[in-house]
Amino acid sequence: MNYKRLKLACYTANLSMSVVGNLSPVLFLTFRSLYGISYSLLGLLVLINFVTQFSIDLAFSFFSHRFNIPKTVKFMPVLTVIGLSLYAIWPFFFPQAVYAGLVIGTVIFSASGGLAEVLISPVIAAIPSEEPDREMSKLHSIYAWGVVAVIILSTLFLVAFGNENWQWLALLFVSVPLVSVILFAGAEIPAMETPEKASGALALLKNKGLWMCVCAIFLGGAAECTMAQWSSGYLERALGIPKVWGDICGVAFFSVMLGLGRSLYAKIGRNIGKVLFFGAVGATVCYLTAAISDIPVLGLVACAFTGFCTSMLWPGNLIVASDRFPQGGVFIYAMMASGGDLGASVAPQLVGIITDLTIAAPAAADFAASLGLAPEQLGMKLGMLAGMFFPLAGIFLYYRFWKAKKST
Repeated sequence: MNYKRLKLACYTANLSMSVVGNLSPVLFLTFRSLYGISYSLLGLLVLINFVTQFSIDLAFSFFSHRFNIPKTVKFMPVLTVIGLSLYAIWPFFFPQAVYAGLVIGTVIFSASGGLAEVLISPVIAAIPSEEPDREMSKLHSIYAWGVVAVIILSTLFLVAFGNENWQWLALLFVSVPLVSVILFAGAEIPAMETPEKASGALALLKNKGLWMCVCAIFLGGAAECTMAQWSSGYLERALGIPKVWGDICGVAFFSVMLGLGRSLYAKIGRNIGKVLFFGAVGATVCYLTAAISDIPVLGLVACAFTGFCTSMLWPGNLIVASDRFPQGGVFIYAMMASGGDLGASVAPQLVGIITDLTIAAPAAADFAASLGLAPEQLGMKLGMLAGMFFPLAGIFLYYRFWKAKKST
């Protein structure tokens, strides 16, 4: 059976995840200037996105056996279309309640994003392939390249047509999940394993190896997303790089390196345990370099290369888990998505807390001055050092994966 159409459908679904995960942050300042929405409410959109996706992850972790998986997969991009469309057109009809429309749209397309996290990887894994690891890496490289495209297209669109026309940008991006809807409609979804009942999931939860895999992707998601979310602000505030270059180099260049690492593994990669180990070592060095360097260009390069080093820490751990628990099917991917999402949420928040605490500490100003830094610079550098903990801790776990692979 030819699964080319199904693969294309999965790739466009991952592109849709790039849109729904990055469109709101790109538009934050637009919403602030046009509608006067506070920074707290704008940040709440990110939290709503995370909580919704995490809820979907947990639901599938325990009740995947109650879902018709093929129908759910095919309905997933429909949700994205509905969510993005509401997000875009709501201000036209309810200009006095714009934020309510942003919240409703975010909940709907975030639910779709949660489904994509849980279902797209096992669909790709279920397609017969001589190199399943590389197919998984290729799938996740699509997301990284999608982020680059979303940032560049959004920036060019807003410059060319103005912030007041942002709705048309969102409607333009609706075309991506629409293509997924069409492709999935004519594709046959292969059979995927799920626990026969909730007790089957509970039995798997007693396996210590599963929790080691969940912990591994928690650390991988934390290492990747901390730098992804903080690089732009860090380059601007801590290293003094102008904002426009911080945005381009801190977000887009990071994503380029992320996509490059995943694309290379898809072409020539092997021995995922070894790749995870050296990726974590490299990410630790990059975090340390970015935190302690006073040379802006060196800090910029370190932030960007963190994308390359962390590129396989999420998809690679999915590969490890699927190899170790082939009988778990969708449940395993749901558990791994939960762990990754938790790391992607907790770690960046921790960096922010450490930065704020440092700035507020009475002794911070004197200590920062002794180093030739402002309190905010010191706080962000300490926050970046805290971010280093996650790939550093991952080194030991990933070494165990590498050693176990070599012994088999």
